[in-house]
Amino acid sequence: MTVDINDESSDGVDAARLCALARFVLDRLRVHPLAELSILAVDVAAMTTLHQQWMDEPGPTDVLSFPMDELRPGTDERDPEPGLLGDVVLCPPVARAQAAVAGHSTDDELDLLCAHGILHLLGYDHAEPDEERQMFALQGELLGSWRQTRGASA
Repeated sequence: MTVDINDESSDGVDAARLCALARFVLDRLRVHPLAELSILAVDVAAMTTLHQQWMDEPGPTDVLSFPMDELRPGTDERDPEPGLLGDVVLCPPVARAQAAVAGHSTDDELDLLCAHGILHLLGYDHAEPDEERQMFALQGELLGSWRQTRGASA
């Protein structure tokens, strides 16, 4: 599985941590081992531009996802397919502000946003209440498992 991390934010994101989390999430969701994912960390100005251009909304946001090959998780009935999963764009300054409000670290917030972005790439959404419950439950389950794994290896 190829996970490219590019930090254009000048915030010094923990690329190794984000890469490990992305691999963990993709593995748990049975995404094909030859799938490719790109994670990009940008500053507020770049995120504001992307948010306006692609979502037609003002100001920066915390995470945007840009799917490529419309890959889906593997299931017991269907094997996963290889391909380009897409791009997850994170904004560490927005994540830092959200983390302060939530009472946890910026790294924890970036973990949440990264997992959230990957779920969007795999077709999950939260526009409808049922979709939101499903997506956020899976996100919580994945992050809980991730934290347990990190705690056990730390």
